[in-house]
Amino acid sequence: MNEMKEATRIGSAIEQIDDVLHQKARLAIMASLMAAGELDFGALKRNLSLSDGNLSTHLAVLERNGFVLIRKEFVLRKPLTTIVPTEKGRYAFERYVEALEAVLQSMKEAKG
Repeated sequence: MNEMKEATRIGSAIEQIDDVLHQKARLAIMASLMAAGELDFGALKRNLSLSDGNLSTHLAVLERNGFVLIRKEFVLRKPLTTIVPTEKGRYAFERYVEALEAVLQSMKEAKG
């Protein structure tokens, strides 16, 4: 019976994990942005070893969900794309980390 309660608790904790952020590249993007505050496209691409297309695709998902703001401007007549986490994105990332911590804690408690 106790095993069933623990499995239910772990399952409940896992349900709190945000599927948008749980993808490896998007998690890496958000973690980088949370640490730096904002990054340009080139820096994200280099730091995460992603292709232009792959990074663009994941940024589009994050932008569509309201987690990042993408600013495009020209600096010295060169295009510059800067990515900034939104308040919603920061909040979602913090909840994601809390959900992972809850899963880990539930697993530790289940082991005894």
